Amino acid sequence: MKIHMCCGKRDFGPGWFNIDGAKHSNVHLITKDIGNLPLDSESAELIYCSHAIEYFDREEIIPILKEWKRILIPQGTLRLAVPDFRSMAMLYSKGNIKLEQILGPLYGKMQMNDTTIYHKTVYDLESLKKLLTDIGFSNIRTYDWRATEHSQFDDHSQAYIPHMDKDNGILVSLNVEGTKP
Repeated sequence: MKIHMCCGKRDFGPGWFNIDGAKHSNVHLITKDIGNLPLDSESAELIYCSHAIEYFDREEIIPILKEWKRILIPQGTLRLAVPDFRSMAMLYSKGNIKLEQILGPLYGKMQMNDTTIYHKTVYDLESLKKLLTDIGFSNIRTYDWRATEHSQFDDHSQAYIPHMDKDNGILVSLNVEGTKP
């Protein structure tokens, strides 16, 4: 089983189990508690989550990621995409972009049912690697979204500045995966 965590309306097709907090036609499990899932231990080979863990503060995300690790099979992959603070800060500090161009990726204002939610933290590669290492993941590395089985579905792992310039723009998504030992 492959799990698309916090999938929204995106449906990667057969073989994917979609989990989200909102009701969409593609969602198999609707839950607001993604840290307590009614799934068997060691039942998924891949968990993919794009631009969602930053809605939890750094302490809140630890038990959630531990729960996802429980669900992964040995040698299973946790694949995450988060806004890349380093690339956005670099673009901004060099004067290549205006603050308004990164407010969305940095703060992530989003309507979730009857509540407006915002990002609670940001990550760079070092901080995300440390988080995943502390939880017990190994072989933590960046991944190229183009080489994934979901690359044909546009999502925030493919976020560029200038917007949608995937050939010449700067990727502002930090795409990292790790392996459950």
